[in-house]
Amino acid sequence: MSNEQRVGARVLRRKPIDQLTHPGSDLKRSLGVGHLTMISIGATLGTGIFVVLGQAVPLAGPAIVVSFVLAGITALFSALSYAELAGLIPASGSSYSYTYATLGEIVAWVCGWCLVLEYGVSVAAVAVGWGQYVNELLHLVTGLRIPDALSQPPGAGGIVNIPAVLVVVISMLVLLGGAKGSARTNTILVWVKVGALLMFCVVAFTAFKAGNLQPLFPLGLAGMSAGAATLFFSYIGFDAASTAGEEAKNPQRDLPRAIILSLVVITALYCAVALAAVGAMPWQSFEGTEAALSRVLTDNVSGAIWPILLSIGAVVATTSVVLTVLYGQTRILYAMSRDGLVPSIFAKLSPRTGVPFANTVVVGLFIAVLAALVPLGSLADATSIGTLFAFALVNVAVIILRRTEPDRQRSFRVPFSPVTPLLGLAFCVYMMFSLGLDTWIAFLAWMVLGFVIYFGYSVRKARLAVPSDL
Repeated sequence: MSNEQRVGARVLRRKPIDQLTHPGSDLKRSLGVGHLTMISIGATLGTGIFVVLGQAVPLAGPAIVVSFVLAGITALFSALSYAELAGLIPASGSSYSYTYATLGEIVAWVCGWCLVLEYGVSVAAVAVGWGQYVNELLHLVTGLRIPDALSQPPGAGGIVNIPAVLVVVISMLVLLGGAKGSARTNTILVWVKVGALLMFCVVAFTAFKAGNLQPLFPLGLAGMSAGAATLFFSYIGFDAASTAGEEAKNPQRDLPRAIILSLVVITALYCAVALAAVGAMPWQSFEGTEAALSRVLTDNVSGAIWPILLSIGAVVATTSVVLTVLYGQTRILYAMSRDGLVPSIFAKLSPRTGVPFANTVVVGLFIAVLAALVPLGSLADATSIGTLFAFALVNVAVIILRRTEPDRQRSFRVPFSPVTPLLGLAFCVYMMFSLGLDTWIAFLAWMVLGFVIYFGYSVRKARLAVPSDL
């Protein structure tokens, strides 16, 4: 076999499902369906609704409610595919592992590289949002604010975002204590933030004005689509439950349930919050608003206590997202490291807690630096495009596995396949092309860097044998 043929065989090799499931995994199986659902909600419900809403409303106007529905439908199609694959391949690598079994190693690498972008950058973006709400809460309670020099990144009027660094480091320390303890902490935080959003809806609807919803599409369908593409950031995270495949007690049964249940809860809550927000405050007033929901209550509802309670809920909400998405990032790198595609340090587990210790520390510190120095808007859009690409691959993987592994037992099956996965793929592609040119340039640059690393390191270090090597 020529050298070119050997390289081709390596990049296209697929990992058998039985190897991906790792029945002898060293990770501890301690998470039930409740924990998994809360991980999914915890990773999803946060900065997208509390902060990014303020960036999306000026793009769509009152049609932001429809934008949430469009983004939710896009997420739902992909969530159904995730649910089938999570039950079929309960591995830590999420969509990286699914594509390794179906589309080959080089596509799995691309997917994993997109997940690094999705999870890592979204943690940084959420941490930036956390800092904004901490500042808002401080102002509401004391009348003071953290100076921009210490609460904003370069390019946004500051030098370093210290609050963003703080929440990442705190979350990193919680994760180092073990998966089950982290899940319990997250569950408490999730209930607090759901309560805060329900409180917002009740209070904001007292200031609801039907005229604020007219016209519904002031910026046309293109504006609604642009808003949905930006808001897709709000749905990132439901796949975090699938990264816990090797720590779930009964992954075949519980992972599909957790993914679908969490997405239904999140979409309903998002639409209610968006309707309450644009009904209470004219959509033009959202321009330049960072702590959007707090602004709605401050400017349109009597009673100083409501913005304070909401800001407390927002701080708790974004803490939960940082915690759970950081967890997902470490488990994806753990799976890639175990396969040899990234250095082995990311797969070494602590003998005491059973968590990837060095992995968590390295990722946590890297994301802390990112959160300290990069503005929120750039982070959110980069996260969305990486997520949409990974979701598109998951929909393709479902179609392929239905053909290559038709008899393998599935605890959940995507209804109306292959139509449903194809619709999921189409929606993802449509949403990707609704994002701006600068986001595409950043994404393509990230992909080029990924290919340099893959062909310079990963293709030679991968542990999966090539048929000709056996």
